[in-house]
Amino acid sequence: MNRFISILIATASIMCGCKSKVAEISGTLENPVAGQYIYLDELLPDQLKTVDSVLIGADGRFGFKKEVTGPSFCILRINNSNSLTMLLEPGDNITMNALFDSLSYPSALTGSKSTGLMVEYNLQLRNSIKKFRSLSGIYAENIENPELYKVVESLDSLASTYMSEINTYTKNYIDQNLTSLVSLVALYQQIAPNVYVMNPSQDLRYFIKVDSALSKNYPNNELVKSLHEQIVEMAMAIESRSANSEALMNMEVPDIALPAPGGDTVKLSSTRGSVVLLDFWASWCEPCRMENPNLVKAYNTYRGKGFQIYQVSLDKTREAWVKGIEEDRLGRWIHVSDLKFWNSPVVAQYKIQSIPGNYLLDKDGRVIAVNLRGEALDRKLAEIFQQ
Repeated sequence: MNRFISILIATASIMCGCKSKVAEISGTLENPVAGQYIYLDELLPDQLKTVDSVLIGADGRFGFKKEVTGPSFCILRINNSNSLTMLLEPGDNITMNALFDSLSYPSALTGSKSTGLMVEYNLQLRNSIKKFRSLSGIYAENIENPELYKVVESLDSLASTYMSEINTYTKNYIDQNLTSLVSLVALYQQIAPNVYVMNPSQDLRYFIKVDSALSKNYPNNELVKSLHEQIVEMAMAIESRSANSEALMNMEVPDIALPAPGGDTVKLSSTRGSVVLLDFWASWCEPCRMENPNLVKAYNTYRGKGFQIYQVSLDKTREAWVKGIEEDRLGRWIHVSDLKFWNSPVVAQYKIQSIPGNYLLDKDGRVIAVNLRGEALDRKLAEIFQQ
């Protein structure tokens, strides 16, 4: 999990909103501790940066002003275990009241719809956490019970019910706020340390849904870009474990930039505008060599219609690689390799566990299909090019 997501989780996520070039945050904290500072941190893709701090007044009052150019995550905190995550937007004027030791659950908050939505979610999550903690109490009361196993079965059933409830609530919350950055935070909530409300293996569709919506609405937001990279990795890991190609549908694959046989670096992204078969092979791989004639046939049939092949080799030597290209008559399309065998960075990048393997990409570099071979590849290309 990358750093910005980890920070969101560690601070018990909730967000804040902002709207002209300056956002203002002011509030009153009940039962303040004398001499205590309150801090404002900005959440960046690779770090949490403290941008301001003020001494809380004897009456509990505090205030901040921060210049913002677009939606940005900020964290209001007394310490790392007592904080409120906010989504600031230009022009926001936020006022809040909270207990000094409970910033995450303001008793009143105005001036930010986004923050209000996150506080609403946080309260629901807190209720679920209380339910789970009550189960621990029941278990402790029955530790000497000779029929403890029956109690445990009942508690497991209740835990599953409680988890299903908060999972369903979270999905509905995301659906209702899909175009807002608050949906990003909802993806990574925990009911207990390392126990996530949303499971990527089971709920990947929602991760992809949020990624697609936010990438469209906030294409230049660094946190959204980081989210996209992480979700592509998630989808690839799940696909490699389950061979479920649906996990990757419509995802934009990571770019590749490797040397061609002549030495020039060729990027996968240079093929945008064509339907591309991204194929992983090696001259030493017999199943790959057996599949190559099918690739030649497909290329000859559809190259005039906008079809291209970008073939990545996991060979160890240039001589073997080039000889394989020549012997199988593959020289008409793009070939690249760093000749690092299974140590090539693309192996980790694409979660490659075996070859041959391929991704069929649309003109924007998004996945249409995975691991098509022989007639299956021809049928798919015929469908795409309507031949």
